[in-house]
Amino acid sequence: MSHRNARLTVHGRRLLVERVRCGRPVAHVAAEMGISRPTAHKWMRRWLAEGDAGLQDRSSRPHRTPHRTAPDVEDRICTLRQTRKLGPARIGPILGLPASTVHRVLTRRGLHRLAWLDRPTGEPIRRYERARPGEMVHVDIKKLG
Repeated sequence: MSHRNARLTVHGRRLLVERVRCGRPVAHVAAEMGISRPTAHKWMRRWLAEGDAGLQDRSSRPHRTPHRTAPDVEDRICTLRQTRKLGPARIGPILGLPASTVHRVLTRRGLHRLAWLDRPTGEPIRRYERARPGEMVHVDIKKLG
């Protein structure tokens, strides 16, 4: 889905392609639609390579993250957080990592707030959640007796 301020939606990209296919210069069509020439050429390249599927929105999420913190290091960060209740500024030097990296890992794992951890065990406190308000389970006292 295009963001709110996007110049071109999927429909607008199809219009761009159709106007260029009719023989109009890409630069003129781009100016009419309020986009840059490189952007117009990008959509034309995608359309030529993939057809209508190339005009669809794509995720901006990277395909891979080669420098992401290793899972075993993330586990050690979480273990230190839960057992010793240390913050990122204290865990970082122990493991040789920047405090910002430690904080990012703790946030991703849901351990970034000490108040959200059970003090004795260090386990995250999970509150019960319901799909709808008022969806509490009520016990009928007559059935128990």
